[in-house]
Amino acid sequence: MPIAEDPQPRPTEGREPGGSDPSGAGGKDPFADLVLDEEFVKGAAVTEQSGRTRMLAARWKHTPPVDPGGRRSVNDGPAKAGRRFGRTPKPPVTDPWGNPRPRRRRLDWRAPLYVVLTIAVLLAALNLDGLRSWYSDHYGGGSSNAHTPVPTVAPETAQPTAAPPKVDEQQPTVDHPWAGSVAEGWPNGAEAFALPDARATGVFSAEQVGAQLQLVKDYLTAANLDPQVIAGGRPEAALALLDREDRDRAINALANPAKDTDPTTWFSRFDQREAVQVGDTVKVQGRITFEGDGDKGLLVHADFSYVYAMRPGPDAAKRAASPQPPTGGQPPTKPAAPKDGTAKPVGLLVPVGLLVPVGLLVPAADVAGDTWTTRTIVRRVENFRFYDPARYRVNPKKLVFGEGGGSESANSSCDVYDGYYHPEFDQFAAQSPDAPGSRPTGPTTDPYDRRKDLSTRDECGAASRL
Repeated sequence: MPIAEDPQPRPTEGREPGGSDPSGAGGKDPFADLVLDEEFVKGAAVTEQSGRTRMLAARWKHTPPVDPGGRRSVNDGPAKAGRRFGRTPKPPVTDPWGNPRPRRRRLDWRAPLYVVLTIAVLLAALNLDGLRSWYSDHYGGGSSNAHTPVPTVAPETAQPTAAPPKVDEQQPTVDHPWAGSVAEGWPNGAEAFALPDARATGVFSAEQVGAQLQLVKDYLTAANLDPQVIAGGRPEAALALLDREDRDRAINALANPAKDTDPTTWFSRFDQREAVQVGDTVKVQGRITFEGDGDKGLLVHADFSYVYAMRPGPDAAKRAASPQPPTGGQPPTKPAAPKDGTAKPVGLLVPVGLLVPVGLLVPAADVAGDTWTTRTIVRRVENFRFYDPARYRVNPKKLVFGEGGGSESANSSCDVYDGYYHPEFDQFAAQSPDAPGSRPTGPTTDPYDRRKDLSTRDECGAASRL
């Protein structure tokens, strides 16, 4: 009986009926000289399957196997690629023999970002004080000396019933000239000159009233906000808007400043040798109203407070240590006003908290951002009268001052009438405790409190806050 390994029956060694020998071996075993060495195995034409393979093949012939799922073999072929995040997958990269080749990984953009962030954190850790200072300057927090902005306030529409709230006391500097002042939230410059709705009044139509209100606004801007005038220049634009009689009075006050003819009651001016405006922003708060004057004319009221941020001029320390200018008469030399309308004179380098002797003053084109500054507050109440042109010979395009009004200032040397305001700086205050004209004698008042009318007492008081 043949066995499974033999493809054909073995020879019978001549024992078949008839005595034939199909193998031609003459009764000799044909496998007697067969050597099963490596050469024989390599030259085999047929490779036999293992016993387990033949067993499984016989079983699966009647009962095919069931795929349990979750597992794949090398005979399953490549897996069917699905769509991921709506993108079509790229075909696999293979070598010339069909073997999968690993893809080159694209450079991850997050890696250099992590490196940069790590370096930034390390640098910040090495300079914590500088980081706090930068955060305080940009976001106003993290330090007791940080600048904290105040809420924005709209122009007045009526007389206030309460004083502005207190704010944290802070030392103002060139970088933050409004620190510690309620005026930081006030309108900037002419934004505060909100004109009321014009209406027909007396003999004037609504259109004429609107033109007169605009004329008043132009004058207030030229007299109180012009950088050339603030820098001590001649207020030509403001003078050109005045009627002849009032213009002559103002020109005489500029030429002969004295207690009774003080130009600062008309215009805001500073001596640049002593005080220089920081930037060109003036904080303003107040209101404009109008009414009929009883003679079929028009009366316009302007009540505004102006806050000027000033830094030391080149002679600030020297003037603080010496007597104040004479009370009246023309100063020895006038500072030249800038031609471009922007005050940019030579500055003074004064380190914070350090009183610099006069002999060590260093003129410079600008000052450091932490140089101490101060503020001068001026409240000016002015009445403008527009006469009936049918009854009076007037120029309808010129301003005439009415009765009443006046002005008062805070942080300006007392009893000095040379045509300029003279603010005092904290860094020089200890140098002139007994300088004449520097010590106030009147009561202490809040220059930001606009509930009351101007004081009629001829006294030089102190300011409760600047």
